[in-house]
Amino acid sequence: MLKSNVGWSTNVDSYTQGKESAAKAVVDLVQTKVAFLYTSVDCDVEKVLEGAKSELGTAPIIGCTSSAGIIVPDGFISSDHGFTGILALGDPEMEVGVASSTRGEDPRETGRKVAMEAMKNAGRTDAPAYFYMVASPAEEEFYIKGIEDVIGRVPVFGGSAADNTVEGKWSIYTNDKVFSDGVAVAFFYTDKKMANVYTGAYHETTNSGVITKIKGNRTLVEIDGVSAQRKYASWTGKKAKDLEGDNLLVTTITAPLGVKDRLGDLIAIRHPMYGNKDGSMNIGANLAVNTAVIQMEATVDELINSTGKTLKETNKMLGEEVGAYLLVHCGGRRLGIGDRIDEVAKQLKKEANGVPFMTIFTFGEYGVKDHGANTTGGLMLSFTAFAK
Repeated sequence: MLKSNVGWSTNVDSYTQGKESAAKAVVDLVQTKVAFLYTSVDCDVEKVLEGAKSELGTAPIIGCTSSAGIIVPDGFISSDHGFTGILALGDPEMEVGVASSTRGEDPRETGRKVAMEAMKNAGRTDAPAYFYMVASPAEEEFYIKGIEDVIGRVPVFGGSAADNTVEGKWSIYTNDKVFSDGVAVAFFYTDKKMANVYTGAYHETTNSGVITKIKGNRTLVEIDGVSAQRKYASWTGKKAKDLEGDNLLVTTITAPLGVKDRLGDLIAIRHPMYGNKDGSMNIGANLAVNTAVIQMEATVDELINSTGKTLKETNKMLGEEVGAYLLVHCGGRRLGIGDRIDEVAKQLKKEANGVPFMTIFTFGEYGVKDHGANTTGGLMLSFTAFAK
């Protein structure tokens, strides 16, 4: 039987934050198979890990910095001197292999490397039932490709490391490594079911066009032969000049872009992050020329209510007793929700119904839907339930 606990702390001392969080998280766990640890860029991450390891011993640790806070059954947790939260899982019938690496020269090759290492650390040579991934916000798709080169198409869940202000101050970490640019994975070997609901929970509008020019993988230059900012402005009734710079990130939280998968079962949200002076947009995930892009919409009320609805859907998908939840929520959505984040916490607590859960705020989310491909997006929810 899978057992889980959540521990958290906002102690002024980073080491103590880690220690207090871990001490609470391991209560009544005979053997901790993995500890998901999330902390703040305002903390000394290495000290947090030291404190956590003083209680966790050699148990595998994986995690990243979360944007501005976390949500646990006690509510939204944040403070001026940071926060730390741990979701610990214990199950005698589960094995978990954790591995991590800095980017290296080729992210796809790095994905292969961490996949091989994760299998080795789990004492296995076969593919896991599913895997968790955390990466820096830049090349997540290539890490996934490398991992799948080794294990095939196995369901992924997780999200990208984040900071409070999109400055690149985020960290990724495992037991003995802390870095800002790279990837970490946890491979789960178990017969117990996992359910993941991956959604943006936005509505399609009638505004759509074809991507006709990109730069690199993530700069949207033209839609229908028109500069991306001009096209978006025409769709939304805004002035193109008001979309320049960081204005674009905030403006598009309730009106982002989306791309459909090959069967239309999933719309992966593409969050415009920065408006360049040449009229192009920096996007938080990869793009492809000659694919359709759709303007999406949601009100703040809908962003809030989507969390409770998505967790309800996750429970229905699992269809059996839940042992723990890991809820990945975009940091951009949290920014749009603002001071109403406590409403999200109340919905999640209600739907979790006493089961331990950890909600983190990321700068990129990963998942899969209806036998499609593992993919990434922004402004999305990736809610995962582990069977008890």
